Amino acid sequence: MDLSYFTMPLHPKNRNYMETLNEDREAFILADKLGFKEGFVGEHVTDKAETITSSLIFLASLAYQTKNIILGSGTVNLPNSHPAAVAAQVAMVDHMLRGRFIFGISPGGLLSDAEVFGTLKKDRKAMFTEAIEQILAIWGNEGPYLLKGDYWNISTVETADIEIGQGLIIKPYQKPTPPIMVACMSPFSDSVKTAAQNQWSIISANFLQPVWVASHWNKLCEGWNAKGYPDNPSAWRVAKSIFVADDEKTAYEYAMDPKGPYGNYYSSLMKKLIGNGRSDLFKSSSDMPDTDVTLEFVMNSLIICGTPEQVASKLFDFRNTVGNFETLVYAGHDWSNPELAKRSMALMANEVMPKINKNI
Repeated sequence: MDLSYFTMPLHPKNRNYMETLNEDREAFILADKLGFKEGFVGEHVTDKAETITSSLIFLASLAYQTKNIILGSGTVNLPNSHPAAVAAQVAMVDHMLRGRFIFGISPGGLLSDAEVFGTLKKDRKAMFTEAIEQILAIWGNEGPYLLKGDYWNISTVETADIEIGQGLIIKPYQKPTPPIMVACMSPFSDSVKTAAQNQWSIISANFLQPVWVASHWNKLCEGWNAKGYPDNPSAWRVAKSIFVADDEKTAYEYAMDPKGPYGNYYSSLMKKLIGNGRSDLFKSSSDMPDTDVTLEFVMNSLIICGTPEQVASKLFDFRNTVGNFETLVYAGHDWSNPELAKRSMALMANEVMPKINKNI
């Protein structure tokens, strides 16, 4: 099983922005040094806690400071940008990384982002579908371009000059396209099935209860079977909130403190998602009362923490519960104690993963 990294990121909203940007970059550089296979970062424009406003700009800042880690947008929220701009920017980042890039995409889940971009009342799933189709069409054509849609019309026909290259958009470094990934957070998500049908990969969210994570494997198989594709466990990444320490007391005090970085993460996320009618994500069964979805319940059921031996055992049990995914994604959280946070990543890579892989 491979180890990857994902961060939204989410910090206490009053932290110094320069400090959190430096911290987020340092986490990816550390993941590269520790041998993490991949690193993904999310993006939001209208959130003072989730402060990466462009995953592509953030990843570009890491292109020449990382060596081996594959970097991914986690995700580009397609309804928020013009497809031609996304096609060109992704192609450039793919070249900067010499192909160490995964193109993560989504319809965007933050309602305040949708409002600021004027898509709150629009069908963002339909916009997402049209956007990725147009991006792929741009990459698949030499140009000039003439694409007509319900949301965007793309043309360089009137102004193209092929001889000098005007009116043409660069193609990605990876041919024909970078690998495409979808971040999935809903139980029995149709987005998972669609991803499988398109032979894209997915990440199952770290704030989803194990029973719903398991549903993603079923939807992947449903999509593959509909197209006659073989099952492909390597296309399934599962994210998890994990904290590893040298002793059990330190691990539990840091990870399970309601006012600590993990507690802040889940309390903030719960307020956003439950406020948007998504309490189901945190429930362990569909008939669980909303009143039972407390911060204590969510943290106890979604965070894995302890010594390397304890964490390896818990993760092994978790994998046996949800299915045989081939990439475990370590969810990044705020570094309220940088020394402990870095130590957790090092223990995860150097001690936990070898213990897990020895028993798989």
